[in-house]
Amino acid sequence: MLKTHGCGELRLDHVGEAVTLAGWVNRRRDMGGVIFIDLRDFSGKIQVVADSGRTIEAFEAAEQIRSEYVLQVKGTVQRRMEGQENPNLPTGAVEVIAAEVIVLNPSKVTPIEIAKDAGEDESLRLKYRYLDLRREKMQRNILIRHKAVKYIRDFLDARGFIEIETPILFKSTPEGARDYLVPSRVHPGKFYALPQSPQQLKQLLMVAGYERYFQIARCFRDEDQRADRQPEFTQLDMEISFVERDDVLDLIEEMMVGMAKTVSIVPLAWEAFPRLSFKEAMERFGTDRPDLRFGMELVDLSDIMANSAFRVFAENVRDGKPVKAICAKGCGGYSRKQTGELEEIARTHGAKGLAWLAIHPETGEIRGPIAKFFTTEQLAAIMDRMEAEPGDLVLISSDKRSMVYNVLGEMRMEMGRRLGLTAKKELAFCWVIDFPLFEEEVVDGHFAPSHHMFTAPKQEHIHLLDTEPGQVLSEQYDLVCNGFEVAGGSIRIHDRPLQRKIMELIGFSIEEAKDQFGHMLEAFEYGAPPHGGIAPGIDRVVALMAGEPNIREVMAFPKNQNATDLMADAPSVVSKKQMDELHIQPAGKAVVK
Repeated sequence: MLKTHGCGELRLDHVGEAVTLAGWVNRRRDMGGVIFIDLRDFSGKIQVVADSGRTIEAFEAAEQIRSEYVLQVKGTVQRRMEGQENPNLPTGAVEVIAAEVIVLNPSKVTPIEIAKDAGEDESLRLKYRYLDLRREKMQRNILIRHKAVKYIRDFLDARGFIEIETPILFKSTPEGARDYLVPSRVHPGKFYALPQSPQQLKQLLMVAGYERYFQIARCFRDEDQRADRQPEFTQLDMEISFVERDDVLDLIEEMMVGMAKTVSIVPLAWEAFPRLSFKEAMERFGTDRPDLRFGMELVDLSDIMANSAFRVFAENVRDGKPVKAICAKGCGGYSRKQTGELEEIARTHGAKGLAWLAIHPETGEIRGPIAKFFTTEQLAAIMDRMEAEPGDLVLISSDKRSMVYNVLGEMRMEMGRRLGLTAKKELAFCWVIDFPLFEEEVVDGHFAPSHHMFTAPKQEHIHLLDTEPGQVLSEQYDLVCNGFEVAGGSIRIHDRPLQRKIMELIGFSIEEAKDQFGHMLEAFEYGAPPHGGIAPGIDRVVALMAGEPNIREVMAFPKNQNATDLMADAPSVVSKKQMDELHIQPAGKAVVK
């Protein structure tokens, strides 16, 4: 080894020892006759002193170095002088007096500053990702990810799970998002698909008798990008035989609590995760992935509005459309411009508009464009129901139920951001259960699965599949944290007749089902056990535990918002020879080398 110790390992116990270090120059300070170097490696930083009065050769070598040079330093550990300690560094009580400084490799001036976050555009950070990854924060995040995955593996191994790898090249099947396709050279005109998840394969492993399976699985989905999406991502994929819903929930809850206590820099809000039904989550928060770090819950005002002179709301109530509202504390002084911004946000999420009422912080007067349509008693009833106080702003929406949920759910998060409520540093986990088996909208007489087509309906609701499919609840469950879905799973269908019934309801003919899922349908005829599973997203969980708003901050080499690798310039043009070998003709204006 070119070093005897890591830079971040040295303590008072090492005083007097001769050491050899190797790392990067984090910072250099020339004090005239004495040069201080902050030397950095993955273990941390240490102050190195090159003193011309002690070793002229080391001093002269230190004069030539610059930031990010790779050095080897030989010297002796000494205690820092009293008053010169650095309490912000674990190594801040000691320093190394250099006897020899060797340049292992020089460095050009880096396009991004490594020693601190200089706020560069993310595109520049991604282009020079190998430099960005040198930064202390990024190395911390990657280490948190490593520890989280190690915790998962140890936790599941201790509970009888075995890790099994499943294919990356598989069959293209309809599973929600678009597949990434891989053309076959030896089978012209045919394609593999990269797995959106190992869903079918893990169910087949249950049929194969591997009762407790897991995998740190790479998954691929060709979908539009956002802060918590990447074209390729990592999930903890797992499946268990002979379980019921609560068995899975209890296991994952225990794992998440233990992992948070072990690796997270963000504390848990609570250790017993609340369990909300889908209906309750939508009624209270307007979304099935609620952020429980703050209240501002949706409140129903339909009964008050039914008898008001505000005709739009009164007619909506008579038509079965609810009137709901949220109360934003301390926002009653919003200007007309600010309330106009909120109205525009509501329209971008499908609303025709957004009504509001505000209480003056001093006089208690209730103002707003719709205030004139209500009696004094009705206004008092609204504010009492909303628990509104002087200085508060009440935002009101009325439409079909799903639209009201969507608009107020988004407005709740918007006001939460404006009031700093979503910046609270804690992990507020909860479970959402009892989802509808199918989506509300029926297209061409067919239902769309709420989760996926392998999710089991609740046993007591199976009889409704023939009469009222829209009323059937499922054994789906989602784990939510701080407004993000971090895991989704379900108890699966394990018998062929029920699976065929579900496929028929979503529009699969027998022929189509056999073509797409014949291997699964046939497998279910050979003694498939009852089973269920879940797939926590590693990237999202680690981002939350690292206190990061974007999963790109916890991935070594992510793509940008356009699914482009700026460092390697991928996707890229390929040669005509490669295209010919794959029996592919360039489409439109596609360019080949």
